Amino acid sequence: MIQSYKQKHQIDSHYDAILIGSGMGCLAAAACLTKEGKKVLVLERHSTAGGYTHVFKRRGYEWDVGIHYIGEVNKEQGVLRRMFDYITESELKWADMGEVYDRIVIGDKTYDFPKGVENWKAAMKSYFPDEENAIDRYVDLVFEVSKASRQFFSEKAMPGFIQKLSGNRMRKPYLKYASRTTLSVLQELTTNEELIKVLTGQYGDYGLPPSRSSFAMHISISKHYFGGGCFPVGGSSRIAETIDPVIEKGGGTIVINAEVDQIRIENNKAVGVRLKDGKEIKGDLIISGTGIMNTYKYLIPQKVIEQHQLTQQLTLLTPSAAHASLYIGLNGTPEELNLPKANFWIYPDDLDHDKSVERFEKDINAPFPVVYISFPSAKDPTWSERYPGKSTIDIITVMPYDIFKKWEDKRWKKRGEDYEELKENISKRLLEVLFDKLPHLKDKIDYYELSSPVTTRHFMNYEKGELYGVDHDPERYNQRFLQPKTPIKNFFLTGQDIVSAGVAGALFAGFLTASTIFKKNIIKDRLF
Repeated sequence: MIQSYKQKHQIDSHYDAILIGSGMGCLAAAACLTKEGKKVLVLERHSTAGGYTHVFKRRGYEWDVGIHYIGEVNKEQGVLRRMFDYITESELKWADMGEVYDRIVIGDKTYDFPKGVENWKAAMKSYFPDEENAIDRYVDLVFEVSKASRQFFSEKAMPGFIQKLSGNRMRKPYLKYASRTTLSVLQELTTNEELIKVLTGQYGDYGLPPSRSSFAMHISISKHYFGGGCFPVGGSSRIAETIDPVIEKGGGTIVINAEVDQIRIENNKAVGVRLKDGKEIKGDLIISGTGIMNTYKYLIPQKVIEQHQLTQQLTLLTPSAAHASLYIGLNGTPEELNLPKANFWIYPDDLDHDKSVERFEKDINAPFPVVYISFPSAKDPTWSERYPGKSTIDIITVMPYDIFKKWEDKRWKKRGEDYEELKENISKRLLEVLFDKLPHLKDKIDYYELSSPVTTRHFMNYEKGELYGVDHDPERYNQRFLQPKTPIKNFFLTGQDIVSAGVAGALFAGFLTASTIFKKNIIKDRLF
């Protein structure tokens, strides 16, 4: 079972592999390493394992902080489903969200995204009958670029000499589009601004509007959900709960409340870690899933940073968007409250996505550029068994970190009245958006709580409260150092910075890191 370092459970002095962080990347890598015969230790600084897959509980409710829906897991033979089944020994179950997974709301118009590529195309053509050709070309392009991604990401796990010989050839087809913005590609397909706004209606899933995001990131999200959305049965905490026994069976352990202070490096070789209290643990392999910025800024000795010019690498990257999340508890079951399973993506109708974001960045009292509403209690078939007579809603919007920066060094729950007043103002505005769409919920709210960017910084240890690690802009995809291998022997990276945003990207990164270590394609060798 997951242990707490505070309870002084026995931690061995040496492990085959030590993983820093318990997010999806580290959990996947740890399970893969375990299944290859390695004894692993996963160290998590937070009081709950799982990274963005963890839940928190308050006032008799439970909220998922990072998982709102997952694509490509409703078919048992799909790659992503097989990956989850492999690391959980098929103990993690999934609930389908139904025929419609996302609703794009622009002003008074709603555009449903139904599951199934042909259904999706038919729906888009019904909304935009004069754009049939553009819609067909768009879907073809999504699959074309997605196919090219396989070689691009496989190259990251290749030995150095193969990267030198074949790396450019393997990367080139994907970079043709990854190096371009989403907007620039879509403008070649259509001049219909409303269609572009709808096609990019899920941009909150990676945090960048069309003129800033890489088209590669955009298409990975689009394709990911073409087959519909699913939610973990029992909530997202089931991910860590079902991976933990796999690790434990191999002699490994997940330990919470265990903050790593430094990676121990001798003669350019990672040999272990030092915890915050000074305890040192030896490891043959060290893997960090805390993000490349956190890792290189805070966990690597200064001499090694200078030796490999790691700081220069970080200057080529920018942190992704910060956000505010409103967690709502309601009286009544999801059925009684008629809560949908589909998510709402709500946008102002007077500007495109980019201009809406720019307006909000200048003045947060301007209309929210995006409001995402998720109904997790309606998605989980076990919810009412666990929380009878209750329901939950999550509302998320982008939020400039600088608005909250002056409170970043204040203690959680002790940040003062002005901080609470700002949060209350944002909360009420988000509730107004909810009530505009579902007015019958006005008298059903029992509790709500807003999480700000500095709260994300406190719990997730991201310096700017970022949600998706490193920004998924075109420049990101040209950085060769965003791969599992590092210039330090026996030290590797994993997580969404290595592949792409979200749980699926981090999951794939875990497999990629394990494949790099064992010099074999674990997905191909073990899953098929």
